[in-house]
Amino acid sequence: MSCFRMNLLREAEDTLCPVNEPNIEVPSGATGHYLLGVIYRCTGRMSAAAEQFTQALTLDPLLWAAYEELCILGVAEDADECFSEATALRLQQEHTSTSTLEKSNFANENRILSSSLPSSLGDIVPKQMKQLHANNTAEVPGYPHVRATALHVQNSTTSNVAQFDTPSPISTQTSSIVPPPLFRNVHAYQNTISGDTPAKQKANGANQPLRRKHLDEARLKKVSGRLFNQSSESMPRRSARLSRDTTINSNSNISQFGGNGTDHSSDNMPATSSSVSSTDGRFFEQDKAERIMSQDSKVAVGIRELLGLLRTLGEGFRLSCLFKCQEALEVYRKLPEPQFNTGWVLCQVGKAYFELVDYLEADRYFELAHRLSPCTLDGMDIYSTVLYHLNAEMRLSYLAQELISIDRLSPQAWCAVGNCFALRKDHETALKNFQRAVQLDSRFAYAHTLCGHEYSALEDYENSLKFYRCALQVDERHYNAWYGLGVVYLRQEKFEFAEHHFRRAFQINPRSSVLMCYLGMALHSLKRDEEALEMMEKAIAADKKNPLPKYQKALILLGLLKYTEALEELERLKEIAPHESSMYALMGKIYKQLNILDKAVFCFGIALDLKPPAADLAIIKSAMEKVHLPDELMDDDL
Repeated sequence: MSCFRMNLLREAEDTLCPVNEPNIEVPSGATGHYLLGVIYRCTGRMSAAAEQFTQALTLDPLLWAAYEELCILGVAEDADECFSEATALRLQQEHTSTSTLEKSNFANENRILSSSLPSSLGDIVPKQMKQLHANNTAEVPGYPHVRATALHVQNSTTSNVAQFDTPSPISTQTSSIVPPPLFRNVHAYQNTISGDTPAKQKANGANQPLRRKHLDEARLKKVSGRLFNQSSESMPRRSARLSRDTTINSNSNISQFGGNGTDHSSDNMPATSSSVSSTDGRFFEQDKAERIMSQDSKVAVGIRELLGLLRTLGEGFRLSCLFKCQEALEVYRKLPEPQFNTGWVLCQVGKAYFELVDYLEADRYFELAHRLSPCTLDGMDIYSTVLYHLNAEMRLSYLAQELISIDRLSPQAWCAVGNCFALRKDHETALKNFQRAVQLDSRFAYAHTLCGHEYSALEDYENSLKFYRCALQVDERHYNAWYGLGVVYLRQEKFEFAEHHFRRAFQINPRSSVLMCYLGMALHSLKRDEEALEMMEKAIAADKKNPLPKYQKALILLGLLKYTEALEELERLKEIAPHESSMYALMGKIYKQLNILDKAVFCFGIALDLKPPAADLAIIKSAMEKVHLPDELMDDDL
């Protein structure tokens, strides 16, 4: 992990999979396979990365990050299959086997303690045992998982062994039943029942250091034996251990019950202690078994509910990564309201609307996500692009300052700052901010793409191509970079290259109206007009509000001398974009071809009134002046 974070990918891979040991198992199980998959993805080995992520999910079906990576690679299986009922049954069986093992271990420990307690606990009458039971079931304030038994060895002193006697977190968190005390530490149990009250400790203060020394030695030997798993031969015999316990009690000079050093019930000790300890052991075992059964049923319900939630979230995220955004939105709407109104889900919904070019809805959900989780930076780069497209300069500036104040070392914050300057047409400053984002995280593909856009706006096509390719090295499925490369090649009139890159982007995101339109433009430039017309029809059907494919379709029809159809398409375009000067200029040219000169002059006049860009202004004026001249003298630049 250290090598990976320092971008030493080869060293990280060699650590996980040494070259001289090809058959060695990847360490750390599912997380090891996940890290290896990320390394493979960063080095361009996508199929090997997918295998590692799949292996990680096989070992741990709840490793969401692995499924997320498979979705990003575009190879994830349906969430219904990954988080299926079979997975729930497998997790439940694993938990049941763990619970059975825990129950077995408890029974063994209880049996051992039952056999050793009679020799060391002396006089325990039923009334005293009942009182002891009540005392030990109370939780210690501030330590909800530690029973009072482990803390009563010394007055105001926490037992060293109590750290090792903490009950299982599963049982304490999932069950409302207070678990009985686990008497794994015989010394703690013995000193609790022997009447070591604060008053007696004060009365025998002179003997405390010696007594503490003996107790600490006994605890150290017991804990070291547990940690290092000593064999039965190396462990002290039970008789020797009990004699040591007796020595500790005799040195403490504290009578167990009478206070005068006399044992009044030594004659009937074996019978009484045996019956009580065996009864108590059976009670513990029965109670433990009931609690384990109750926990198993609760865990089974919890596993099914969790996997049901992961199925919905996983399917929505998988569809989003495949750019099936409308279907993804329908899946996310199935979530319960508390789950839907979370920062992550709202951010995913915002991204889906962004891909659907519905910037107003995207803005609404991104704003909700940012309000719910203001310190989450994931997706804020896309949010800043949404505000850029909406020309919301003030809100974009505020968002950028807010992100910088949260984390000035995050690439998302600098992407937002760059979009602020890009909106103001200050491409040089925008480029510096996008380069800062790349410097902070070289694996952030979108920052590379934004740098490419700014270089393209500055007509520095060489550097633009360089940054687009860097983005594709980070993420081969980053369709924005493929689109950027296509636009550069289209401007350079390298139409075959443009068609290739637009098609690659279209294969990744086959529902984008913009990509369909640009692919059709490249095909039209290659004189493949029938294919271009078909692609424009698809683009119009994909997004009826997008004016670009309608305009390009009219251009293609004009090239095919289908003037009437071209005018019909432009009339439909007028309903969507009534203030587009280029549309009226094209209508004027068509009317000139049809020799309807008055309408041609009228359309050219409207185009000039709409204040076209400076590059188009001279062309439209020239066309208007030559409207009465023959066609061969007309400029064909319109």
